[in-house]
Amino acid sequence: MITQKILGGVAHAVPTDLQKALASDKAALRAWEDITPLARNEWICWTTSVKKLETRELHLKRTITELKQGKRRPCCWAGCPHRGNN
Repeated sequence: MITQKILGGVAHAVPTDLQKALASDKAALRAWEDITPLARNEWICWTTSVKKLETRELHLKRTITELKQGKRRPCCWAGCPHRGNN
């Protein structure tokens, strides 16, 4: 059970699996809290936009790893198509 509120993005709420991953890694959570809502939105959409469960699990792991490395947005991705002009 997640008791801590995990900040979301501008067009997406944080899905449960990403909430759990962030809550279980303090360094990744600190990095998550340090990025903008728009950047969080990009990570959320990048993680959830895949079709296969295996790919989503890889994206979750990569999100945690890359946040801890200081990356603020997913690399080599066109961006969230859901945010409109925000």
